[in-house]
Amino acid sequence: MKIVTVVGARPQFIKAAVISSEFEKIENVEEVIIHTGQHYDSKMSDIFFKEMGIPEPKYFLSINNASHGKMTGNMLIEIEKILVNEKPDLVLLYGDTNSTLAGALAAVKLKIKIAHVESGLRNHDLTIPEEVNRIFADSVSNIVFYPTDLALQNLIEEGYDKKNDALLVRSGDIMEDAAYLFKEHMVWPSNLPINVDDEFVLATLHRAGNTDDADRLKNIVEGINRIHAVTPVVLPIHPRTAKRLTELNIQLDAHIIEPIGYFEMLSLLDKCQLVLTDSGGVQKESYFFNKVSLIFAEYSPWKELVEAGFNVLVDDNSELIYNAFVANKGRKVEKTDNFYGGGEARHVIIGSIQAYLKDKTC
Repeated sequence: MKIVTVVGARPQFIKAAVISSEFEKIENVEEVIIHTGQHYDSKMSDIFFKEMGIPEPKYFLSINNASHGKMTGNMLIEIEKILVNEKPDLVLLYGDTNSTLAGALAAVKLKIKIAHVESGLRNHDLTIPEEVNRIFADSVSNIVFYPTDLALQNLIEEGYDKKNDALLVRSGDIMEDAAYLFKEHMVWPSNLPINVDDEFVLATLHRAGNTDDADRLKNIVEGINRIHAVTPVVLPIHPRTAKRLTELNIQLDAHIIEPIGYFEMLSLLDKCQLVLTDSGGVQKESYFFNKVSLIFAEYSPWKELVEAGFNVLVDDNSELIYNAFVANKGRKVEKTDNFYGGGEARHVIIGSIQAYLKDKTC
């Protein structure tokens, strides 16, 4: 069995680290990794491959720093060439990036089977690029691995349960596997001006909807600045965010550090008092570490966490951001429900892919 995996962004590297390590244990499976280069900064890409032991990509495309259309189009051209050459039995995709969209387009046009991990997540807003990517990837996939009951509900509403060639599998969430598997490797960031036992709030800010909109960015920064005046805020800066803050001459008061590795991020999640984020992945990872997240958005794909009070939607309202911080600082999340599979998603995914391919070749 030959499987081509397409990755290009930080969350995909982490998910691939878990699944690829399982593939390496199976004698009759060959995995070929394509790294599109979507996250081109070495601090956003290379560090994850090195520290997490992800197999070296056979192909590195270096496609980045362009518009959505140009980036996706260039990826499609190059991935198609590779698939024609490799002739895989399956293309494995993760999440909702342009790399995911390009991989799905290339595979479906070549009539190659597709498996999509993290299916069924919806913001119900087609102005969000990731929404378009995930909907298309789901629509052409043969195996859709959905993490939650809500994700399944979304898929059923869109008719996936009626597709004869689609296999719907409740896998749980692979990021929970990663959090538990790599927790023992946590490392405190060396460039922080605070100690591991100091109180602090962890923040991330990178979504285009927040950074591209000057008013939204200013409002969110105002909320972060108010919190930092009371409790130190640690913010690993995304290149896009750093660029926009400079362009708009916005003063962000926080302990701003360069992008960090996954093991360092886990350490910050483990030790922080609270999380501020617009990242779909981080808001879920905070739950794995029993922390509350304040979300810079009107909607979260993890509706179950919002309904349980573990994630709080504060959008770009600086007053709401600060008040939610006061109400939730230091509050520990009690994980009473097994929302995401309890760290066993990798076994479900691997087993389902093996069974599916075996059935198709019999």
